[in-house]
Amino acid sequence: MDFNLAPDIEAYRVAVRAFVAEHIIPIEADRSAYDEHDNIRLDRLAELRAKVKAAGLWAPQMPKELGGLGFDQVGIAPAYEEMNRSIFGPVCFNCAAPDDGNMYILNRIGTPDQKQRWLQPIVDGSVRSAFVMTEPSPGSGSDPSMMLTRAEPVGNARWRVNGRKWFITGAEEATHFILMAKTSDDSRKGLTAFMFHKDQPGWRIVRRIPIMGPEEHGGHCEIEFDNLEIDDRDRLMEVGDGLKLTQIRLGTARLTHCMRWLGLAKRSMEIAIEYAERREGFGVRLSDRETIQTMLGDLAYKIEIGRLLTMKAAWKLAAGDFARKEVSMAKIHVADTLHEAVDTAIQINGARGYSKDTPLEWIYRYARQARLVDGASEVHKMVLSRFYQQERNDFWSWGV
Repeated sequence: MDFNLAPDIEAYRVAVRAFVAEHIIPIEADRSAYDEHDNIRLDRLAELRAKVKAAGLWAPQMPKELGGLGFDQVGIAPAYEEMNRSIFGPVCFNCAAPDDGNMYILNRIGTPDQKQRWLQPIVDGSVRSAFVMTEPSPGSGSDPSMMLTRAEPVGNARWRVNGRKWFITGAEEATHFILMAKTSDDSRKGLTAFMFHKDQPGWRIVRRIPIMGPEEHGGHCEIEFDNLEIDDRDRLMEVGDGLKLTQIRLGTARLTHCMRWLGLAKRSMEIAIEYAERREGFGVRLSDRETIQTMLGDLAYKIEIGRLLTMKAAWKLAAGDFARKEVSMAKIHVADTLHEAVDTAIQINGARGYSKDTPLEWIYRYARQARLVDGASEVHKMVLSRFYQQERNDFWSWGV
């Protein structure tokens, strides 16, 4: 096993780290740089994105011919970790969800025409996108087979969509949408994916759902479809391949969450140690107290375990494997570790950690969703149990 990074990946990681430290982290302390939903203001984001492009650091996950740098999952893992040393980092590099996952799947399965029309503008950063899948009860959540939104054929070349979706990340700012809809009652081949543009009639945003925050740009919206018509050329993959598409997309999308969350966990620990080394109480520095040392040591090894789980899953994905076990293990562990890291950092910082003087309270609120998004932790544990029951001791196999 060789854990050395390839020279081009290491050079990119170092450059991203320097850029984040010089240009993005300082903005966190400027409250005027935040929008009303605790994200970076769009005009300030545009300034930083221009600097990222000028520095040659834009969209490392996309092919060079589309304007990216051509890194695979192994290549982006250390880079995404560095980007999310700042709470505003990933979006500045065009590496934030949901655009990141949407770009990945469109590049993977889109036709040349679909890539030109739907993917390239997202890669360029000229539009934002959303992935429209989850529904209010009794519709689909972690179980896609429960989907109620339907797409019915209209003649030989169009589809008509009716239904309701919710918690659609980024919908209020999105221009390009990937929509999952039911096209038959087949349990495995009953879903199909489509693209639609925000200006098409037949759909509306019912509300931007209030959440704990902070929020991604465009929020988390409830959407209603009322006879939205979609041309068949905007169908992704074959009719009935929707579940397959979600499996391809969500494997990498879940793992990129882990890559970014590790960056936030490390930043939390960074803020904790910085304070513990200068803060004294009862004549003793916090960092010299055994309780604090135990807390920091516990975080350090858990973050490293998360990095190893994430990199193994990235290696399998890059080799063409779905890596379902590895992605689920990384997702469970890293989500728990992020929450523990920021909670511990707040405890070490005391009242300062609970204030807005550091980004810890921002990270803490954000971290709570990690055990829910892209599959609740309990669902991922069910997946692991199912694999174990099928494979027994082969569950712990080596290689791809």
